[in-house]
Amino acid sequence: MILNKRIFWNPMLAVGALVLTGCITSRVEDSRINSTGIKSGEGVVVMAKSYHLGNETEEDYIQCVERGLERGSSGLRVIPHRQFVDSLFPWFEPRTAPSETKHLPQLMDSPGVVERIAEQKVRYIIWLDGDTERVAGGGSLSCAAGPGGGGCFGFAWWQNQADYEAAVWDLNELEAAGTVTTDVSGTSFMPALVIPIPLIARAQANACKSLAQQLQQFIVGDEGDDSA
Repeated sequence: MILNKRIFWNPMLAVGALVLTGCITSRVEDSRINSTGIKSGEGVVVMAKSYHLGNETEEDYIQCVERGLERGSSGLRVIPHRQFVDSLFPWFEPRTAPSETKHLPQLMDSPGVVERIAEQKVRYIIWLDGDTERVAGGGSLSCAAGPGGGGCFGFAWWQNQADYEAAVWDLNELEAAGTVTTDVSGTSFMPALVIPIPLIARAQANACKSLAQQLQQFIVGDEGDDSA
């Protein structure tokens, strides 16, 4: 068993850059349990895990991570999650999907499951959990119009927190390979002197990008040459 933990800090934008956007700080962390690697033709599926808790991870975030995993020189082959779920109906529907790796052997014994997974060459399932929410805000804006014109005056700000965890399951070994987590805080600003100027910090977009990049590195592992 491999136990390894790494933390990556990425302060992306300082206050001095607010002329274009808000302020973003992010942290990406991976925790490895077992070795990974992926061969040519093998692929991954990204699934929402949080429906087990009654709060399904956002569909657009899943699609963003799928696109991110496919990009770059370390891009992975991604099977669309809806295609995967439909092909294995009903085994990966919300009420029947495995919640822990200890349920994988039982799942693989179900009729047709091994064959359908093999047909799509799925090596890893990536279970996403988390959400983006507004955690703070303040300030005020006021707008008025009159015979001579109008405008807005004031200053407002708000902070969004994007926290996501990706659990990587190896379907060849029927065990967990580890987790990758991202924690992104974004503070947006809205100053107004006649015309409001939104300075938006896109916390969820940054969480998607950083998580996808780290997942690529995590999955390719020590066998990156095999995926060429």
